[in-house]
Amino acid sequence: MKKPQFAHSFNSYASPSPVIHGDKIFVTFGSPGTACLDRESKKVEWKRTDLVCNHFRGAGSSPLVYEDLLILTMDGSDRQYLIAMDTTTGKTRWTTARSTDFKDIDAGTGKPKRDGDFRKGFSTPIVIEVDGEPQLISPGARAAFAYDPRTGEEVWTVRYPNHSSASRSVFGHGLVFINTGYAKAELLAVRPTGRGDVTDTHIEWRLRKGVPNKPAPLLIGETLYMLNDDGVASCVEAKTGKTVWQERVGGKYSSALVYVDGRIYGFGQDGRTVIFKPGKAFESLGENQLEGGFMASAAIVGKAFFLRTKTHLYRIENGE
Repeated sequence: MKKPQFAHSFNSYASPSPVIHGDKIFVTFGSPGTACLDRESKKVEWKRTDLVCNHFRGAGSSPLVYEDLLILTMDGSDRQYLIAMDTTTGKTRWTTARSTDFKDIDAGTGKPKRDGDFRKGFSTPIVIEVDGEPQLISPGARAAFAYDPRTGEEVWTVRYPNHSSASRSVFGHGLVFINTGYAKAELLAVRPTGRGDVTDTHIEWRLRKGVPNKPAPLLIGETLYMLNDDGVASCVEAKTGKTVWQERVGGKYSSALVYVDGRIYGFGQDGRTVIFKPGKAFESLGENQLEGGFMASAAIVGKAFFLRTKTHLYRIENGE
């Protein structure tokens, strides 16, 4: 591509993660292009370059495979929609536009304020099961939605004032934990059993103190763990939203926490990794440092960490 869309220095053209599914690898760069590759031969089986979306700061949402569908989130400044493509052919199976009332039209120009900056989003959806039926949970600007992943039909929505949601949602204990994004994020615990606008009826609790704008929360047992952008770690009761503890570990963070073998890992933008133990009190288990600094979340295969910094790709594994 001769002239790719603008990507903010905080972002990159590699932000959307690829997906390995059976003998296929799916990659997307958002609107500029999406492709399916054969896992063994690396041959391109199909590609799409026709999806219109001005990501404004660069694409950030990763693709999701559900059954025989590849689902993409296109939350741009100009258009906001989800699209499901056949994993075998790449053909469109359904497209659903966001039904959000952004309430951002400038009275003088009749156009969205700041060229649609408050309409964009970067979150990756998850699929949960509610009463035996699947729901696709997809936060966007000003609202989060549940859709039927097979058809794209909207099931329910919750409204909020935030935009640029980037954090992936978490599900457990009959609640969906949704991060609302910028400017000052809230964490909403939503009962996913309603239909239509459930903002006033199905939010079990909400929390603002210590909630990150970007890093996703981590659910372990009955507690949620968070590490916010400014280096404050928190432990919260999942069922009530009550804060158990908070501790400043320092640094700046964008990537999601991961939990492995009784340890929680947080990867900092300065290349520092903080490690702490889940529990009712904060307990540090150590720190280490790698060159380059982390923006991307860790990938784990077997007993190995695959870590992408701004300058290196590392594989770290216990040799025992």
